[in-house]
This record gives sequence, structure tokens and C-alpha cells, in this order.
Amino acid sequence: MAESEVKSKSKHALIYVLAGKDEPLVNAKCQELLDELIEPSQRAMGLFDVNGASVSASEVLDELRTLPFLTDKRVVVVKGADHFISENRELLEKYFDAPCPTGILVLTVGSWRSNTKLARKLGKSGKLISIARPKGRELARRLAQYASEAYGKNLSRDAAELLVELTGDELPRLYSEIDKLALYAEGEKTITPAHIESLIGHNRIFGAFEVIDAIIAGNLAQAVDRLRRMFADDRSTEYTVVGAFAFHLRRMFGAKVLLDKGVRPADVAGRLRIWSNKDRFFAQVRQMSLRQLGEYLRRLGQTDYAIKTGQAKAPVAMEQLVLRLADR
Repeated sequence: MAESEVKSKSKHALIYVLAGKDEPLVNAKCQELLDELIEPSQRAMGLFDVNGASVSASEVLDELRTLPFLTDKRVVVVKGADHFISENRELLEKYFDAPCPTGILVLTVGSWRSNTKLARKLGKSGKLISIARPKGRELARRLAQYASEAYGKNLSRDAAELLVELTGDELPRLYSEIDKLALYAEGEKTITPAHIESLIGHNRIFGAFEVIDAIIAGNLAQAVDRLRRMFADDRSTEYTVVGAFAFHLRRMFGAKVLLDKGVRPADVAGRLRIWSNKDRFFAQVRQMSLRQLGEYLRRLGQTDYAIKTGQAKAPVAMEQLVLRLADR
């Protein structure tokens, strides 16, 4: 059977390139693709999954050209393949010209330049899947879709946005949190903001609350100690600490605006979903000006950028932020 006939009868391409800078998201997409390409029962005989730094081009091509045994195809996955591609570009160009009809090659890369000969050849023989971290409404939509498809539960946009605020915007981590929430809200049709704040947000928000409380009181040692305890008590704090502080500071900012307009504290609490520590919360807000709260949020944004771009580690960056905020 001619190669073109094989390809035309298959709904799958013979070569896939998954490109994106968010490695966990790329790996999650790669797993989704594998679930489409090959049954779990066939993977022992039909799947070759390897890191690009530990494999040669000859090994990859030999695996692709080996006739399938007890499977209808062989799938070869090369993860982190940027250097592998650079070192073996000519060999890959030849393979892209004539891919094996019984093998599927999957390459995951951090970047994929569209102006190369290899990229042009991919357009004829395979498929490029670009993976970018979803933002805003798209991220909320993806989370709602996951909650519905995986657990048959509704997730409102408000709840999705709260989850992102507390957890960050890494999709695999958000999916993991929804897995926990689905169990927590067992027997209920909807995952609500109350579920999220109770299960995920309480300790994180309370930790940020305590740190800010100590800063306002001028007790720097206590503020640093409480921050360090946040990291010590929960390893995921490295990924969620900025969201916890942002959530609390934004509520403080919103409350300050409303109080300055003459809105009663009870009404402010209702609007901003402040259900616990109300007296201490409003005591914090009354001791801060809008300018100060705006400055806190600005500096937190700078810290977030430094962490996300690899300029600083979260524990160090947050401790430096606490020191700067205390010196106001």
C-alpha cells in the first residue's frame, strides 16, 4: 500500500510537533495526544517515549521504521527535543520528506521557528500544535469545560476566576485543584466560590492576612516568620503565594474604595464575600490609604514578574517584598 494511501485512511498525521514554553502544559497536551494515538494496552509494544537529551537520531529513526508488533502503529515521542532537532536537522528533513507510514513521530519543543526548511516540510507531512497558556475568559472557559466533562459539575466564571487568583494560571495545577473540589462538593451540582475559599483559599488567604497584619502592626520579625511558615506548611505555596496576597490586597483596596464612598461595612462584606475575620479585616483597611494599597499591589506585581521570569525564587522574592513593604 502506498504511503499516501496509508495517510489518507488515517485520521492522524505521521509527524506532530508540540511547541510551547510552558513545559507542564506541553506535557499535558502530549499526554492527551497519546491518548488519541495509542491504546494503553498497546503501549508496552507500540510506544517509545524518550527525552531528547538521551537519545540518538538513529535510535529514533530505527524505532519509527520497526514494523509494529501486536499494534497497528508505533508511536515515538521525543520530549524536550530542541537540541535533538538542532543536532539532527538534515536527517530529520529527509525523514519529513518520506515519513514511515506505520510510525508516528511526536516532538515536543520550547520553540519552533516557522522560517526553517524543517518547518516548511512539516506543513506537508505533519502537524504543528502550538500551545500557549490560556488567559482571562478562555482560561475560565477551559476550567468550566473540564469540571463539566470530568465530573458533570458546573463552575461559574466567578468561581473559576477565584480559583485562578488563589492557585495561579498553570492549567495542569488548576485541573488538579478541580479534582479535589469535585470530591469536596460531592452531591452538589455546582462548585461555588464558597467551596473554593473553604477548601483551597482558607489557609492561603489566612496566611497572607496574618503577614499583612504583622506588617501593618510594624512587627517585621513576626511578618517574616509567618511568611516562612506559609512555605514550610505547604509546598504548593511556591506557586500560590502571589495569588493569595493579591486576593487579599485587592479585597482591601475594593473595601477601602467602598468605605470612602460611605458604604456600610456590613454591605462591603457582602459585596466582597468577606465571611470571616471581618473585624480584623476592616481594622487593617482603616489603617491603610488607597495610595498605600495601590503601592502594595504595584510591588506585588513586580515580584510576580520576577518569579515568573526566573529572576527570583518565590520564597526569597516574597521575603524581599515583605521587607520593602515594612519599610514604608
